[in-house]
Amino acid sequence: MRLGPGPAAPIDAKRPGALLEVRHLTKRFGGVIAVNDVSFVLPRNEILAVVGPNGAGKTTLFGLICGFLRNDQGKVQFDGRDVTGLPPHVIAKLGMVRSFQIVQMFPDLTVHETVVAAAMLHHALPAARRLADEILEELDLAEKRKELASSLPIQSRKRLELAKCVATDPKLIILDEVMAGLTLVEAEVPIAAIRKLRDRGITFLMVEHVMPVVMRLADRMLVLNFGELIMQGTPEEVMSHPDVQDAYLGAALDA
Repeated sequence: MRLGPGPAAPIDAKRPGALLEVRHLTKRFGGVIAVNDVSFVLPRNEILAVVGPNGAGKTTLFGLICGFLRNDQGKVQFDGRDVTGLPPHVIAKLGMVRSFQIVQMFPDLTVHETVVAAAMLHHALPAARRLADEILEELDLAEKRKELASSLPIQSRKRLELAKCVATDPKLIILDEVMAGLTLVEAEVPIAAIRKLRDRGITFLMVEHVMPVVMRLADRMLVLNFGELIMQGTPEEVMSHPDVQDAYLGAALDA
């Protein structure tokens, strides 16, 4: 799969054929309700951003959707199949993969070997190597292909995290603060890559605190607070809502 230009997919959040459906998802840790009765639908080829203050339950929600955490209530349906409670490797095989907020690399693998390992989820070694070469070129990592992945600076590690996801031939990529720690200039390469991938049929669900990035990428936004979904809409609708501005995004808007 190349990241190059392809025909743009029309965006219509009301059309049938949702890729991801989350229904009444709930997770408790002792007496704390980290995710409380959250429901939403993610259509194919949409970029959906989840925002909210620290501790709002965003990463916990991602863990529940991807199988890294067991839910207490609710259901997750992906591509027409109930995946609630399935382990992460099974969900990844079905086409849903995620990045992690804290990037961790295999200490002894090069950049190229890291992407090859991800590509082998669906490809034999020769094809995995060719795919890794293409992805590294598109994400501006080709010159670093022989370097140890663990030696990369943060901006390159973030791009490599995205490269690993792309290498699995996903239908849905879930990004957990993939732009964190990057300047807006450094974020240009992953922003362009995400747009091209969406145009080629990949759907995105993302948590991101860098509001200029969210405004440029997201078709819709969900706002979480204390584990509850309190609002959803277009970025313009969410960012213009007084309660959201004052309680959750004020610091970002003032920056």
